Amino acid sequence: MLRSLNIRDFVIVDRIELEFAAGFTALTGETGAGKSILIDALALALGERGDATVVRQGAERTEISAEFEIAAKSVLKRWLADNDLTGDADSCLMRRVIDAGGRSRAFINGRAVTLAQLREAGEQLIDIHGQHEHQSLMRPAAQRQLLDAYGGLDELASAVSIAWRGWQDLGEHLRALETNAAAIAAEREQLEWQLREMDALNLAADEWQELQGEHGRLAHAQSLIEGAQFAMDMLAEGDPSSLSQLAQVASRLNHLLDYDARLKEIVEVLAAAQAQTQEAVYMLRDYQQRLDIDPQRFRQVDQRLEAVHACARKYRVSPEALPDAQARARQRLAELDAGSDIAAVRERAAAAGVAFRADAAKLSAGRKKATKKLSSRVTEAMQTLAMAGGVFEIALNPLEEGGAHGLEQVEFLVSAHKGVAARSLAKVASGGELSRISLALQTASSEVAAVPTLIFDEVDAGIGGRVAEIVGRMLKELGTKHQVMCVTHLPQVAASADQQWQVSKSNAGSKVMSRVTVLDDSARVEEIARMLGGVKITETTRKHAAEMLDGKA
Repeated sequence: MLRSLNIRDFVIVDRIELEFAAGFTALTGETGAGKSILIDALALALGERGDATVVRQGAERTEISAEFEIAAKSVLKRWLADNDLTGDADSCLMRRVIDAGGRSRAFINGRAVTLAQLREAGEQLIDIHGQHEHQSLMRPAAQRQLLDAYGGLDELASAVSIAWRGWQDLGEHLRALETNAAAIAAEREQLEWQLREMDALNLAADEWQELQGEHGRLAHAQSLIEGAQFAMDMLAEGDPSSLSQLAQVASRLNHLLDYDARLKEIVEVLAAAQAQTQEAVYMLRDYQQRLDIDPQRFRQVDQRLEAVHACARKYRVSPEALPDAQARARQRLAELDAGSDIAAVRERAAAAGVAFRADAAKLSAGRKKATKKLSSRVTEAMQTLAMAGGVFEIALNPLEEGGAHGLEQVEFLVSAHKGVAARSLAKVASGGELSRISLALQTASSEVAAVPTLIFDEVDAGIGGRVAEIVGRMLKELGTKHQVMCVTHLPQVAASADQQWQVSKSNAGSKVMSRVTVLDDSARVEEIARMLGGVKITETTRKHAAEMLDGKA
């Protein structure tokens, strides 16, 4: 629900800070005091279009912010999280700034957003009923959702939507297969040919590196043998050799240890050098014995390298990447085999179509049942709202092929007076009639309505007396399930409210300012008396006002 509204420099409002309560709140005041300005400001905070004309004369910018309490598991809560707009726990702050140059900026929980995002979030928070564009009931999607919710059909509607998407996806896949059958067949043939060639090559994952190493050894075998022999000659087999020289040096120093013990460490290093040199000689001898000059094996390795090179060049990959290319080709061929069976896909698409139509038929039956009940309730309510003889209908307009939301399009139709043909709710001309029809709808569907805050403007246009009392009772009842606000000129409606605000206009020098006052019990009596008696308030009108308030308590 709406917790607070802060308005700065908007039309004739310099600054207003309002705290809202649950239940039914009535906004009253003299004609032209600016009651509807509050609703206009709130609509801007919820994404309504605005320009520089809303900026108070002499001010740099208009700034409006509205704070809402939101349910922990609400759709809006999930939407905020999905769009990285989460704010404080169970709270949502909507803010709009329009400067004197007409530039508009929008924010949700302190983060800049587009006007479309602001409007999308706002549609889940407040419904404004009256002569305003921000009305969910004017949207076909909202009408469908309200009917489905009223009939307890939300889960079935979701299943129909999923079934439709699955059917359409399979249909698109089938059409693509039929259109590209020749291209797919050509691709499969090419992949099969490539795989036969790469399978015949049978290159193992690490074989390329091993082949390169072996080729290098075979190509330089003679040089390796000669190099090993040279090393052994220098280290051990030549005259003089490194080993014999090390032995001589170590022997000479050993004799000198008696004269200087500091030579011991040097002698130990020389002994270690002798041992390591001898070990190197053993290793060289073993290495040399294993080397072999094998021209036949060299030719085999050389041919294998050339075959790998040729295959890699053909498929435009490096030799070491051939195994990966082979795996990709095999995977793509498997995908084509699995997804290009036209007969199987056609069968699956047909089955998906049957499943969609079965679920959609159940949804249609549920909608027809809900339509009768909701139409009857709203029509009944209209008879008490100065629309005697009026009729509310719900048309289920068939869709030839069906759609994501079923086999029909939902449209609300209304005839406000007897003998007048029912027209689309979106085309009802009278703001007052539209507000009262919305009130009847909201009352009838209040158990399932998802939007927590409802605002009614001009709901009392063209009514009075008994009808006004009925409107007041309906709003009060609606206030037990939702937060309800109503701009009203009728004392019967205002007296039914749980709380009442007075909007007034005053002159501040050459400027006109609008003010809002939260009325206590005594102030409510005065305001209701003013609404009853006009300019002159008598004790009789005060008494009447007090009786009206006592009667609504």
